[in-house]
Amino acid sequence: MGAAYAGERTLEFQLLVKYFDARTLNAPHIEDQTITQSKGFGVAVLKDGRIGTVDFIFDVDNHKDAGTGSGYGAYTFDDGTITERFTLGFSGQDARVEYKILSGTGAYAGATGSGTLESLPNPYTSDRFYKGMLHVVTPGEKTAEDR
Repeated sequence: MGAAYAGERTLEFQLLVKYFDARTLNAPHIEDQTITQSKGFGVAVLKDGRIGTVDFIFDVDNHKDAGTGSGYGAYTFDDGTITERFTLGFSGQDARVEYKILSGTGAYAGATGSGTLESLPNPYTSDRFYKGMLHVVTPGEKTAEDR
């Protein structure tokens, strides 16, 4: 991993996600109301062709197939990692995730920023498919090319 890049960049990607180790609790005396905790793993294909992965944990408050949630995760790329906190909202198969970047390593050392995921139709499997974007701001030192 190289030195942190100084400045801002936007990473655009498509993401295929698999959820596992889910634990669902039914609310007492409230029909179709649950809270679920789960883990997830995904593979991201960036617009420039690079591949990354994401590991995450999250919880969901679900009522009749719609709800909200939050979680934490880390994207890993060949040049570093980006850790984030996220909130999500969903209804049926439509989902939207909002990221707040907390930190990073390698080229993303000291990263802040934001991002989004929007669900896409996935005709292949029951796994989730998303279009994503991370707007990354890093305070790294400028190289001779940056000056």
